[in-house]
Amino acid sequence: MPLLEISVVPVGTDSESFSSDVEKAVSLIEQNGLNYQVTATSTIIEGDLDKLMNVAQVIHMNEIENKAKRVVTTIKIDDRVDKPIHLEEQAKKVSQPKN
Repeated sequence: MPLLEISVVPVGTDSESFSSDVEKAVSLIEQNGLNYQVTATSTIIEGDLDKLMNVAQVIHMNEIENKAKRVVTTIKIDDRVDKPIHLEEQAKKVSQPKN
């Protein structure tokens, strides 16, 4: 399944913190039944590409609706077609110590 990494930075809001924005995004991801992992600077989501793009668009638009004067959204997509990839397996591969 494709992986989508999204980082959203709302600019021109009343707060320097955006943890509540991350909580809203995570709630939306969960409502869509998608597997995800929150990192320090982004969120990685696993699922059907069309669903991932729709969720990313809603996350972005939510910031505009929340009165951000500007929204900078960065998206990366990892879509491997020669074999399946899964979020948990990818994380395990990089966290295992090398012998």
